[in-house]
Amino acid sequence: MSKYNALWEYVQKSGKESFHLTFEEIQEVAGIPIDHSFLKYKKELAEYGWQVGKISMKEQTVSFHKVD
Repeated sequence: MSKYNALWEYVQKSGKESFHLTFEEIQEVAGIPIDHSFLKYKKELAEYGWQVGKISMKEQTVSFHKVD
């Protein structure tokens, strides 16, 4: 079980084609702060039919996109 499973399930159930979450929102959903390991774990999202798009350190946001 991944430490980001709660986040992946949230993204999958969003009902949107794409959207952004702030680092703070991700922490609220996942129950843990986003850290450098997110880059490794983001590959797991493909199993849910989604992918991680742009990660903005300046704006502290992550974009998510549904995969066709």
